[in-house]
Amino acid sequence: MSLENKNILAVIPARGGSKGIPRKNLRQICGKTLIQNVNECIQQLPWIDAAVLSTDDEEIAKHSKSIGIDTPFLRPPELATDNAESIDVWIHAWLASEKHFDKIFDISILLEPTSPMRLAEDVNQTVQKLIQSNANTVATVSKTPGHYTPHKTLQLANDGTIEPFMPDGIQYSIRQKIPDYYHRNGICYAVTRNSLIDSRNLMEHNCLPLIIERQVVNVDEEIDLKFAEFLLANP
Repeated sequence: MSLENKNILAVIPARGGSKGIPRKNLRQICGKTLIQNVNECIQQLPWIDAAVLSTDDEEIAKHSKSIGIDTPFLRPPELATDNAESIDVWIHAWLASEKHFDKIFDISILLEPTSPMRLAEDVNQTVQKLIQSNANTVATVSKTPGHYTPHKTLQLANDGTIEPFMPDGIQYSIRQKIPDYYHRNGICYAVTRNSLIDSRNLMEHNCLPLIIERQVVNVDEEIDLKFAEFLLANP
């Protein structure tokens, strides 16, 4: 089942190294690994033509294959470091997948296991928005809580005292006066082949948002696993 006659590739990035949570991508929430969580979402989207997992780790690759995710290659070591850029990981997976499947993909979506609150409808809406617009990319975002916005952020001055990050920040002590800010939540990125492969453009030019209104969690620390499990168990 194709979507608007587009060949669509899903890429799941899951490297073995993780400083905040060791073996993070194999950790479980509600009895399922983060990778299983992504796979179950993909199974609800019949218009995805192919899905691959990109990893440098043999154990993760073995787990991925055991639950039915294509894992036809291992990521090169230089793309598995803390300094490796996501865009290079994605490009490598895209080109390697085209070689493996002998097919050119028009669109690819990036589904990070560290966003376990993802719904299939989030992904569907992201891709639909990409196809129906002239955007190069669509990325899911969440509204930034007022106390985390630049207007509320402080920094240390040279003399060790604190000062507003923004010169006029002190004027925004009332949260309701702060402009709306948004941050990436990792639920889904969708991009055209021309934008990523040909132009190395991810979010720099002509990127539209898909705003997620509900509470979501991006797993970076142990507490995030507990919070995500709580939210999933208490919808």
